[in-house]
This record gives sequence, structure tokens and C-alpha cells, in this order.
Amino acid sequence: MNEIRVFAPATVANVACGFDIFGFAVDQPGDEVLLRLSDEPGVRILDILGDDGRLPREASRNTAGIAIQVFLKKIGRTDVGFEMILTKHMPLGSGLGSSAASAVAGVFAANELLGRPLTTIELLPFAMEGERVACGSAHADNVGPSLLGGFVVVRSYSPLDVIKIETPASLFATLVHPDVEVNTKDARFILKNEVSLKNAITQMGNVAGLIAGLTKPDYDLIGRSMVDVIIEPVRSILIPEFNEVKQAALDNGALGCSISGSGPSMFALSRDVETAQRVGQAMQQAFLSVGITGEVYVSGINNVGPRIL
Repeated sequence: MNEIRVFAPATVANVACGFDIFGFAVDQPGDEVLLRLSDEPGVRILDILGDDGRLPREASRNTAGIAIQVFLKKIGRTDVGFEMILTKHMPLGSGLGSSAASAVAGVFAANELLGRPLTTIELLPFAMEGERVACGSAHADNVGPSLLGGFVVVRSYSPLDVIKIETPASLFATLVHPDVEVNTKDARFILKNEVSLKNAITQMGNVAGLIAGLTKPDYDLIGRSMVDVIIEPVRSILIPEFNEVKQAALDNGALGCSISGSGPSMFALSRDVETAQRVGQAMQQAFLSVGITGEVYVSGINNVGPRIL
């Protein structure tokens, strides 16, 4: 096999109370990488589609390119050459893990073409290097679920310890991406470095409650636990009509609603697909009421992760 095309899914990171430690994958949208072996060592990006020319074509500055480069160095195959075409199916700065999906698709494709020298979980640190290029921080709450599928908990970064947990089959996510942009670096810059003991205790209780609610499953507990008292109050000011959109989701049956990643996308969780679709329409309408258009996606929790097309 000399050529492969891989799709990697978008993700929702943080999941309300779980800043930098929770994330889950969805079915759509996502990014695609077409990767082929080359006689010339190194990684060359032939083209990037869907980015309006905004992403770097230099491999060492591109999330997919750097992930493959670090992977090749780790396995001692710097003699290998790859040519890549990256297709972006979601907006940049969307809060849907766009950079993570590209990095995951790239390194997963490279591993497949070379006969799987590493397991899927062993690819995680290389995909995280793509995140470092994108926003300056090698966090795993997007690349983890995009690579492994499902709902992922990042228990520790040193040493790296990532756990995939079971979620209810009937749990559905609604994603609404308004046509505004929030830069990930900016969204991290405005966060406070310290939190009060009171808020820390509240947040820890919600983190534990959300995991318990997902695994039991207990939908009411999931809803009660989807409360973020640390990050959401700060980042929500970057999203127009945030409070109105969130209330529209809750009024139409959502278990909870919060910011997807660093925004501006918002997500809601519901106990069935019909509710999730109704919630999406209500959230979209709330944005439209102030002239903001956008896309709506409804999906179950994607337990597959990247797939070969």
C-alpha cells in the first residue's frame, strides 16, 4: 500500500466542568488526509484544501506535518518520505478540535502506511505535538478522543495517562458553530491563573458527578453536573448571545449546554436524537435572532475515532 486517505473526527473538549481533562468525539465534521509514500525523505505538504490559504504549507509548522515528523523520528525512520494533501472540513478557530483532527489523521495515516509499528494509543504524544504548534500547548483533550474515539479523561499529563470511559448509547450531542471566530491562544490568555477554594470544590464535585452520570447512566446527574464555574464565566464573553443560546438549549430539553473547547462553537447533550435536533434548531435560531449564521451538527458519541476512507 503506497497511498491512504484517513478521516479524523471533530471533538468537544472540556465538556463544561472538565477543562483540559475531558473530551469526546463526534461523527461530523472532521478533517481528511491523503498520504502517499515518496522516494524523497521527509514530509511535504502538496496542498491544503478548505483553509482559504491560511494554514502553513511547511510541514514543521503544520499540525499534521509536525505530528508525522516527530513520529518518524521516534521510530527511527527518517529515511521515509511522505507527500500529503490535507482537506479541512471545519472552520479554523471553531472550538471543534480542527488542529487536533488534522494531526490525528496525519499520524494515523503514516502509521498505517508503515505497517502499524505503533499501537493507536502510542500515537497520542505525536498528535499532541501538533497541538503545541497550533496553540502553544500540547494538551490532549481534543487529540485524545479524536484518536481513540469515545469520551476520554486525561487523568495526568506527567506521566501521560488517558482513559476512555463508556457512555450511554442514547446520548446525543448538538454542536452549533456560529460564523464568528475565537483564537485559541487568546481564549487561553484571558483565563485566570488562580481560582478560589470554593470554586475548586464545586468544580471537582461536578467533574466527579459527570463521570458518575455517564457511567451509571443517570441523565439527571449528567445535567446537574454540566456546570462550569471557572472557565465558562470568563470565555463566554467572547461568544455573542452566549446566555440566550444556552437558555434556548435548556428550554428545549437539553441536559446541559456549554462552550465547545475554546469556542465560539457551543455544544449541548441530550438523551435522544429527537431532542438533540430540536435543541440544535433552537440554538441556531437564537444566534440568527441577532444576525449570526452558522452550522448545526447532531451526532452520537463517536467511538471509532479515525477511519480509513
